[in-house]
Amino acid sequence: MNTNRSVPKATLQRYPVYLKALRKLSSKGVTKIMSKELSEYVDIESTTIRRDFSFLGSLGKQGYGYDVNKLIQIFNEELGIGFDEKIVIVGCGNLGKALMNYNRWNYVVGEIVCGFDLFPDRVGKTPIPVYGMDELKDQLPQGCRIAILCISQNVQETVDKLVDAGIIGLVDFTHEHFQVPKNVSVRPVDVVSMIQELVFETNSLKK
Repeated sequence: MNTNRSVPKATLQRYPVYLKALRKLSSKGVTKIMSKELSEYVDIESTTIRRDFSFLGSLGKQGYGYDVNKLIQIFNEELGIGFDEKIVIVGCGNLGKALMNYNRWNYVVGEIVCGFDLFPDRVGKTPIPVYGMDELKDQLPQGCRIAILCISQNVQETVDKLVDAGIIGLVDFTHEHFQVPKNVSVRPVDVVSMIQELVFETNSLKK
């Protein structure tokens, strides 16, 4: 990645959108694409796409466009986004089970490979194995770096165990404050706040 300039947060948030689209296009046999064509596909201005891609180096050719597979390779290598990322669910209640059953991260990252719960015998039938929290260190897949938190109690204690076991990325559905070391990334998912933002936006559109 071009390290002369820091990549804006908004750009980083668009990279997964591009990667998903590019992988889908590649699966359909598309080998090259112009920024204008990709713009129509992802609903992002072509000027924004070209600027976002510029942070990754000189990728396109005038009159030719972008090599789809080359872009995918660059995203994988430079951004560390792999198709085979192993993800675990922690907390296998209603939300955790819903995510397990969905588990369609096609063209984006990888798959949820197992779950952990305080009471695995109460979870019931699931499409992937569910283990007790006391089995975390033994059952955490080798190379697993990301966990999805769907718990409502013992949050800090659970996070500490995950970090100790080697987890460095957390998707947080807990809505509770917890602390992590500087080398651990947390992405909170706050559905209520998202709905509030949409209400505000739709109200603005009415005017």
